[in-house]
Amino acid sequence: MGRTGPTNIHLRRLISYLKKKANENNAPIWDAVAEHLSKPTRKRIEVNISRINRYTKDGDVVVVPGKVLGSGELAHSVTVAAWAFSATAREKISRHGRTLSIRELVEENPKGSGVKIIA
Repeated sequence: MGRTGPTNIHLRRLISYLKKKANENNAPIWDAVAEHLSKPTRKRIEVNISRINRYTKDGDVVVVPGKVLGSGELAHSVTVAAWAFSATAREKISRHGRTLSIRELVEENPKGSGVKIIA
């Protein structure tokens, strides 16, 4: 019987890190993000910038448990953390806000307070 779950070692380590931090800090948001990242590749989340723009307001902090794609425009300042960014998405977000890895966001905000999951 083969292994289940992600085979990417970096992703497996991130999932285990998120579960550990969720237990340490009593922050269920990190458990939810780990659960999304544990799904098969074909079910992994891909979010366009237009969706981030639609569901956030100025100053929001969001986490995307998948990849952020560059379709659309961002009209306000947001902080976006994700597993991966396309080159155009990173450029467009950097004009108004900032991009982080999920691990960096957990280190900045271990409790996960005020963080939205965009899926």
